[in-house]
Amino acid sequence: MTKRAWQRMLSGRRLDLLDPTPMDIEIEDIAHGLAFVARWNGQTLGDWPYSVAEHSILVEQIFSRQNPGVGARWQLAALLHDAPEYVLGDMISPVKATIGPGYGELDARLTAAVHLRFGLPATLPAPIKKAIKAADIISARLEAEQIAGFSTKEADKLFGRPDPGVIRGLTIRLRPPAEVRADYTARHHTLLAAISG
Repeated sequence: MTKRAWQRMLSGRRLDLLDPTPMDIEIEDIAHGLAFVARWNGQTLGDWPYSVAEHSILVEQIFSRQNPGVGARWQLAALLHDAPEYVLGDMISPVKATIGPGYGELDARLTAAVHLRFGLPATLPAPIKKAIKAADIISARLEAEQIAGFSTKEADKLFGRPDPGVIRGLTIRLRPPAEVRADYTARHHTLLAAISG
């Protein structure tokens, strides 16, 4: 019997995890999945889990603040930076390290398919990837202190101290998945329109 390596998505698409194609990627599936995937293994304060979709919206905001005037296509790349987690789930870094290169290979294939689906290069230019990672680390730093139980000292040690100007006014919000899903989808549509515009 052949092992199943695909998942049926709510859109009706059948996504092959080992050989994903851009035609099987839908933003509604991504937004829905990410809105229900909890960061920090769900170990966060509040009545709602802090979702990967909410985190992705924050990363795109930070990325845009750190890179004034950056094009909408790279803002879209920042919003989609964790898109593969809509099917792979979110694993904390120590678990990813334990699993080894297999996880990274799946992530890379899905990332390439997502990028191609929405008009981005399969592999991002190194400076853009680095800038998105920098925003991702700042987001993790804010999350660690504001909702994941880390002290300021511990968060600074693990993630570094962010530029106060970049994080001014950014507060982690815990919201119902349906609300986050709608905001993620709306932001995606806004950025695609700006790219097409």
